[in-house]
Amino acid sequence: MNLPDARAKVLESLLEGVSRKDLARRAAALSAAYRAGGPSAGIVSDADALAYVLARAPATYAAARAVLARMPGLTPATVLDMGAGPGTASWAAAEIWPDIAVTMLDRSAPLRALAAMLMPSAQVMAGDVAGTKPRADLVIASYVLAEFALDKAAILARDLWQGAVQALVLIEPGTPDGFARIRSARAALIKAGAHVAAPCTHDADCPMARRVGESRSDQHTADWCHFLQRLPRSRDHLILKDASVPFEDERYSYVVMTREAAPKGARIIKPVVESKAGITLPLCDETGLHDEFVPRRDKEAFRRARKLEWGDLVESPSPAV
Repeated sequence: MNLPDARAKVLESLLEGVSRKDLARRAAALSAAYRAGGPSAGIVSDADALAYVLARAPATYAAARAVLARMPGLTPATVLDMGAGPGTASWAAAEIWPDIAVTMLDRSAPLRALAAMLMPSAQVMAGDVAGTKPRADLVIASYVLAEFALDKAAILARDLWQGAVQALVLIEPGTPDGFARIRSARAALIKAGAHVAAPCTHDADCPMARRVGESRSDQHTADWCHFLQRLPRSRDHLILKDASVPFEDERYSYVVMTREAAPKGARIIKPVVESKAGITLPLCDETGLHDEFVPRRDKEAFRRARKLEWGDLVESPSPAV
């Protein structure tokens, strides 16, 4: 999944004559700051913002694009991108809904300036995620909760929900800590009257373990819910990351909350496993976590199951039916 052409062309022009060595040095420093305090930590100059975009924009855009693509029934006219950074979640929204009116809010001046250049049609505003927020059909907070303590995630999510006319999308790194924030926000939002539209197909308690590695009889519970998006690396990205592998795997956790209940089904929450006997689908639905086995001898069901991937929605309770 590549960056949208319009954004890629602007980014390419901004990189003309810029030292890749300097960008790599800045990107390494930003990575350390990210691990210590969040995505915008350490971004104090335009050069820092450019290094951040080159290092992280492809992955965060790919994650947001994958999440929003799983919401075919959503038809927002406006989107509010909270803690937008350079605007990668907004780019994804505009790709799916070309006529959507975009508002971005971020506290970093260098990132706001870059966001405005990369998406001139958007309204870019200064502000803190935890401050006063306008309303929009769709509110997105992508890689934002990581900047707050775990016990603040639920409070922030409830505040964001107040400004969401149709839906709220939260995306975090696909780590145990990232999922912990998503899980906490999910529970708080259900109590506030929201419905889970994705990845869960139910509003029941999350069946994943409260603590990763917690000892339970059911192997599924010692896990955390996350997904993966593979994306190609550009030449500049390879140089910046000092990488040799031509692709990057972005792991992310997310939740989409809506005002109306979403259609039910089951979500594939791990890689699909194919063997000589058939295909095993690791599923989560309103009954909990379970594996669905589709035998190879059931040719039609097997054919359908082979098209399914990690993260897909299985609308039927059993693909073999």
